[in-house]
Amino acid sequence: MTGASKGIGLAVAKLLAEEGCNLHLVSRTAEALEAARQGIITRRNVAVTAHALDLSKSASVDKLAAECADIDILVNNAGAIPGGTVDQVDEKRWREAWDLKVFGYINMTRAFLGHLTKRGRGVIVNVVGLAGEKFDAGYVAGSAGNASLMAFTRAVGSTSLDKGVRVVAVNPGPVETDRIVALMKTRAEREFGDAARWQDYMKRLPMGRAAKPEEVANLVAFLASERSAYTTGVVFTLDGGIGAKN
Repeated sequence: MTGASKGIGLAVAKLLAEEGCNLHLVSRTAEALEAARQGIITRRNVAVTAHALDLSKSASVDKLAAECADIDILVNNAGAIPGGTVDQVDEKRWREAWDLKVFGYINMTRAFLGHLTKRGRGVIVNVVGLAGEKFDAGYVAGSAGNASLMAFTRAVGSTSLDKGVRVVAVNPGPVETDRIVALMKTRAEREFGDAARWQDYMKRLPMGRAAKPEEVANLVAFLASERSAYTTGVVFTLDGGIGAKN
């Protein structure tokens, strides 16, 4: 489970632990990761190993793949692409963001797909994002990156089941995480000149709120389970109907 120290990643980790899964948690921040690990093992009788690694680095991916070659489920979730229009996100920030999320997901899938296909079983779930299908000029780096990962999931997942492995993706809309709050503050500062007005965007959402991380975790856990055994090469949207409105 990557990006596992908070938000969606931590919610998924907690739910998988509740289902009896032993876990490998990955994040760049060792302190937050250890806090997440301790929180899980105090509540669930499962083994939880923490890996403080920067998955934007290929060497980190290789190290993780060597240490965790026997996993059955890979959940790609690490990444925080900055908001901004094409003229506001410079090349350095754009590349750094894609190194972690876009190339991070690709490299993780490449590294672990080989292990899974050798055993003839396994699931890869990519947590991507609604901007990949509902394009947003104010979040252009995220829209372009997420669209790429959607295509990647469909392409790899279209044939992976031939070797017993499923590859699927989840596109959450707005989710109540620290990252979304930061993005909304950036947009509010740009549009209103007042970052404190970020909550105005939440009022426009279905049910007047963003999705909860646990709601995303429920879908991820289902897709990773045998109850979804005939599912691969597809992207599931969880957005309260936002994408369907247009």
